[in-house]
Amino acid sequence: MIKLLPKSSKLIGRLPKGCRYCEKGAKLVLLVTGLCSRRCFYCPLSKRKKGKNLVFADEKKVKNDSEIIDEARLIDALGTGITGGDPMFVPEKTLRYIKLLKENFGKSHHIHLYTAGNFEKKWINKLDDFGLDEIRFHPPVYSWDKMKNTSCEKLIKKSLNTDMDVGVEIPAMPGYENKIIVLAKHLDSLGVDFLNLNELEFSETNYNALNKMGFTVKKDISSAVKGSEKTAINVMKKTDVNMSLHYCSSSFKDAVQLRNRIM
Repeated sequence: MIKLLPKSSKLIGRLPKGCRYCEKGAKLVLLVTGLCSRRCFYCPLSKRKKGKNLVFADEKKVKNDSEIIDEARLIDALGTGITGGDPMFVPEKTLRYIKLLKENFGKSHHIHLYTAGNFEKKWINKLDDFGLDEIRFHPPVYSWDKMKNTSCEKLIKKSLNTDMDVGVEIPAMPGYENKIIVLAKHLDSLGVDFLNLNELEFSETNYNALNKMGFTVKKDISSAVKGSEKTAINVMKKTDVNMSLHYCSSSFKDAVQLRNRIM
């Protein structure tokens, strides 16, 4: 049964722990690099960050570790979401930040990490050893319906043998419903904990690519792509799996996460 969450987000199963902290506005967003090995046409990362080896704590460009800790304390962060680019494009740097956060805020400071899943398997055990709580893989769109024996699948399998929660997070792409269903069923067979489906959004960097594919905004005052929410709902209705399925709307990110973070 689909459970309704604030701002049109939806859930089957249990909300991933990292998402629970985000819902409260209790997560620091730490972008450790704008670099990435993938070239996803829908990537929304801004020109300010994309392709640049910079660090941002929330939307503040930081020059040293103390500025990261200060920002986390300022917002009373109970956890951190490490993002990019791809944090695993710079694995040593990412491990250092995990260690920094755990040393300053303790083991209970929940850290989740997003990755394109294009790195050596040896780093999985290191992430686990350094205390990463949750890892979210973002497989390339061309592999969604043929994940078997891919490098990303191998990393997912290895992660499932650690103490980390393991999930996959992708955009709910209109026209890709069947591919997403195939992906969800395969992930469930592996024992993955959750699949997050994000509402696809236009940005300054992906507008041309999405426009060429015929995508349009669903409302004049929204950057969300028309049909993305419907795609996610259809996937949730048609997919019978044990793992959690979570649809996160663009309005939820804008209204709930940010508002709760600044209150």
